[in-house]
Amino acid sequence: MTTHTRRARLLDMLGDRHRIDVTEAAEQLGVSAATVRRDLRELAHQQLLTRTHGGAVPAGVSYDLPLRYKSSRRADEKVRIARAAAALVPAGAVVGLTGGTTTSEVARELATRPDLLTGHEVSLTLVTNAINIASELAVRPHVKTVVTGGIARPASYELVGPLASLVLETISLDYAILGVNALDPRTGASTVEETEAGINQAMARRAHTVVIVADSSKLGRRAFATVCPPSEIDVLVTDTDAPAHLVAALRAAGIEVHLV
Repeated sequence: MTTHTRRARLLDMLGDRHRIDVTEAAEQLGVSAATVRRDLRELAHQQLLTRTHGGAVPAGVSYDLPLRYKSSRRADEKVRIARAAAALVPAGAVVGLTGGTTTSEVARELATRPDLLTGHEVSLTLVTNAINIASELAVRPHVKTVVTGGIARPASYELVGPLASLVLETISLDYAILGVNALDPRTGASTVEETEAGINQAMARRAHTVVIVADSSKLGRRAFATVCPPSEIDVLVTDTDAPAHLVAALRAAGIEVHLV
C-alpha cells in the first residue's frame, strides 16, 4: 500500500467514524502504530485533521476530503459511472462539467471516446469550472474547452464565486454533468460547500439535461448546501450497489436511473 493510499484510507476512516484510534487503524491497515502516527502528523500539518492523544478527530465542522485523496475511493465504480455518463453525450454537444473525481473521469472518457477523435476538428464543447479538468482537455484539439472565472478552491480545484456565475449565466448547455456529495429522493442533490453548490445550480439552470454522477455511497444522504431538487434532475448514473429501495424512490421522483 502506497503512502498516498494509506493516508486516503485514514481520511476515509475519519469521515466514517469522526475519530481515528492509532492502534485500531494500524491493525486495519496492516502497518505499525508508528507509521500511522507519522501519517496523522502529516495530515494534521495539511490541516486535514486534528491530532488527539492516541488518535485524531476532524479538523472542523464540515468534512470534505481534498480531491487528491478522494481519487482512490471507489475508483472502479467511478470509472464505470464515467464511461456510462460520457456515452450519453452525442457528438457536437455542449457539455458542462463541475469538479470532482467522478466528473474528472467523465472528462477523460469524453476526451478519448473514439467517435469524437476527429483530429483538429472540434467535435465537442466542454464548459467547466474545474482547473484540473481544463488542464487535461486543453491539449485535445477536438475539444473546445471553456473555463469559467472565479476563485480557486484548493480542496476541489474548482473555480467558485460571482465571476464563475456570471460566465455561466451567458451560455447554454445541452448537458450539465454534476458531481455531488449526496443525493436524496426527497431533497435532491447537495454538496458540503455552499459556493460549489451555487456553481452547480447555475450550471444546471443553463442545461437542457441535468445528469448526476454519484456512486452508491452518496445515495440516501443529505449534505449542507442544496444543488437542485429531484424535479430538476433528469438522469442519475450510479453503480449496481445502489440500494433497490433508493433506486425505486428516485425513479418515482421522475429521475432516469442508470445502474452500471
